[in-house]
Amino acid sequence: MMSKKKTIQKNWSAVKANDSWALFKIMSEFVEGYERLSAIGPCISIFGSARTPPDNSTYLLTQEIAAAIAKQGYGVISGGGPGVMEAANKGAQEAYGTSVGLNINLPFEQDANPFIDNDKLINFEYFFVRKVMFVKYAQGFVVMPGGLGTLDELFEAWTLIQTQKISSIPIILVGRKYWTGLVEWIKEQLLAEKNINPEDLDLIQIVENADEVIQALGKFHTKGKYRPNF
Repeated sequence: MMSKKKTIQKNWSAVKANDSWALFKIMSEFVEGYERLSAIGPCISIFGSARTPPDNSTYLLTQEIAAAIAKQGYGVISGGGPGVMEAANKGAQEAYGTSVGLNINLPFEQDANPFIDNDKLINFEYFFVRKVMFVKYAQGFVVMPGGLGTLDELFEAWTLIQTQKISSIPIILVGRKYWTGLVEWIKEQLLAEKNINPEDLDLIQIVENADEVIQALGKFHTKGKYRPNF
């Protein structure tokens, strides 16, 4: 009788071939993303919930922020789906700016929103490839209220800047009521336990409206020199 250990190893060995073929799909997503986004120019990535309805104040504020960003000459990158992502693309497009959507294929079928420029929708199978694209060509991150995906994107960007794996660019959290509690917890727990340094908190800022977002971007980008982050 085959031992349990041998059965486990036998079953695991069948995975190897599938993993090898998956590398080609992963590489193709990186190549397409790099080629298409590198031609777009400086962009701001906007993160936020897919569940925010169009009549919600956060949706309307995102739309206003995206339009203001587009008027400054930046492209706007969103996750390509509904909610805050849709609002970001809608605001950019209505301001005649560049509207990019990095859509992800999910089991419950996240459809791309209709406000992405026809030639600037990119579909991904892999979250980690998609997150690289959010980061590589962004000259700033605007983080609207959101859920687990938004927090994942926020902390990914924050960590990459903290560890100097990418250039230092602004991380702007929009909504003091929404974000202050999280930042206070980080101070009271992570900072108090010395799991982060005080200067790590300087990498983020909380603002309330579109004007403050534009001011934060303008204060950071004073030389007009833009480049990919890695």
